[in-house]
Amino acid sequence: MSQTPACLIDASIYIFRYYFALPDNWFSEEGYPTAAVYGYTTFLIDLLSNEQPEFIAAAFDESLDTCFRNEIYPDYKSSRAQPDEALAFQLAACREVSELLGIASFGSETYEADDLLGSLMPVLADHPEPIAVLTRDKDLGQLLRREQDFLWDKANDQRFYRPDIYDKFGVYPEQMVDYLALVGDSIDDIPGVAGVGAKTAQALLAHGQDIIGIFEKIDEIPNLGIRGGAKLVDKLIDASEQIAMSRALAEIICDIPLGVTANDLKLAPQPFAPLEDFCQRMGFPRLLNKLRQLSHIDDE
Repeated sequence: MSQTPACLIDASIYIFRYYFALPDNWFSEEGYPTAAVYGYTTFLIDLLSNEQPEFIAAAFDESLDTCFRNEIYPDYKSSRAQPDEALAFQLAACREVSELLGIASFGSETYEADDLLGSLMPVLADHPEPIAVLTRDKDLGQLLRREQDFLWDKANDQRFYRPDIYDKFGVYPEQMVDYLALVGDSIDDIPGVAGVGAKTAQALLAHGQDIIGIFEKIDEIPNLGIRGGAKLVDKLIDASEQIAMSRALAEIICDIPLGVTANDLKLAPQPFAPLEDFCQRMGFPRLLNKLRQLSHIDDE
């Protein structure tokens, strides 16, 4: 694809990457470490400088333990530690610099970043440009419904299109929700069906296409050549309610009424002065020269 992609950033993925990877060499005026802010800001500078996207947005995880999924399953993401005051400061600062750079930014106390990204994709669906979802989370593969769209692990410059999702998981993007409902997701504390691993889930979905189809053809499972097929039928029936719950947890919501159009996601000229103040407050004034060189930053 020669077209510059519209860029939708799974911001928290990159913030945490720099939070754990960079030493605390930078500090804010308040004394908070700002290594994650520095790393995330350099990431945005490189993205804007090298790609110069016409459309760009960033989604932030701000629901934490208030997400609607916690009402469905209280243990959802329960193994993740809540950010302390210092990390919360950096998360807020990363959203601030995104907005100062003219990047449309979204957060919610109800929905996760994945849902916000999923709901931003239809906003851009009428445009021919490919949509790049910048993330390291392959579970977002369920969002890839158009051939030109892709997941982009920008740090490693890896792109995952629809065929790549199938190559990795053995299921198509539109089957990812059902796949996760069967195998679970230990990172998000989504329970899977005991005894159902990747290969079993792949075989079931190849046969039934989705969860509904699997249960409609459940009597045929012992004849599929799956190891333990006869017992698998009982396992699926016993776990039917859990499967439905896990599917609800894994499904990305793509119809949140965000109240924006594609024009609201266009990168617009921004003044330099607020960015200068930000970098001074965050303790990394050396980034100012790079920020000044961005084509949409007005230093007049």
